[in-house]
Amino acid sequence: MHPGLLLVNLGSPASPTTQDVKTYLQEFLSDPSVIEMPAALWQPLLRGIILPTRSWRSATFYQDSWLPAGSPLIVYSEKICEQVQADLPDWDVRLAMTYGQPDIGETLQAMVADGCEQPIVLPLFPQYTQSTHGGIHRQVEATGLPHTFIDHFYDNATYIQLLAAKVWESYQQHDFDAVIFSYHSIPTAMVRHGDPYQKECEATTAVVLAQLPELPADKVVTAYQSKFGPMPWLKPYLRNELMQLVELGKRNVLIATPSFVVDCLETLEEDYVQNYQTFKSSGGDRFELVPPMNTDPQFSQLLADLAVQKWEVRAHATT
Repeated sequence: MHPGLLLVNLGSPASPTTQDVKTYLQEFLSDPSVIEMPAALWQPLLRGIILPTRSWRSATFYQDSWLPAGSPLIVYSEKICEQVQADLPDWDVRLAMTYGQPDIGETLQAMVADGCEQPIVLPLFPQYTQSTHGGIHRQVEATGLPHTFIDHFYDNATYIQLLAAKVWESYQQHDFDAVIFSYHSIPTAMVRHGDPYQKECEATTAVVLAQLPELPADKVVTAYQSKFGPMPWLKPYLRNELMQLVELGKRNVLIATPSFVVDCLETLEEDYVQNYQTFKSSGGDRFELVPPMNTDPQFSQLLADLAVQKWEVRAHATT
């Protein structure tokens, strides 16, 4: 028997074609952890209106950001998995996706069949929210296999130092008027029902600021992006914040995206294209993003360390 670590990210269409994007979106947007509306109301809306109109449009966005080796989210996640495996040569480290391939349940079953004892499951999301973690928990628990979860790492000291260093390196490149910490939004109803995500996002901004005393706190804003559907989501929305900053004469902005550990459609298309265009057309000048962790070996080492710490704590608890 040997230790096992399953890294999990959100997933991506198999290809940037309209049909593959439609298949992916149907699985993603049918997850009750993501959409809380009753299925009897939601599914006719999803199949009749949303998928026919959104699939081809999303496919064009994926085509713009697609790398020769595939989806950026998949490519960078695979590289992280390879780096973590190199950091943990005695472990079995694998990667799965909540939606699409590789499948969480199948990967976990293969790990156990190959001799992994109670694999550790580590979602690649620093902050916990039902909308990302709920589907992972459900798929893992459906296997009936023993496992251990790491639900968040936004408050890990090494993660905070890495994030703060990336923000500071980018901030020093130019004279920025504002620094926006932009997180993926979630429905406000989830927060009312006890989801800790908003508190964890705000805490992330606060602890990074505490690491950077030379970054003026009055320049820093927390915002949310990637809203979907008609229901209220966490505000302020990044797009509105960008336009408001320009109105206030703040035309040079730096955006950090701490809820995205790798480049994906939200950073490459939504931010670098759509939000950039909104900002520039509103009269903004400089628009830059702090790079995500992507394949930074220090980040991969952090993930390895998190797994080892969890393994040791569990081993100590059972002796």
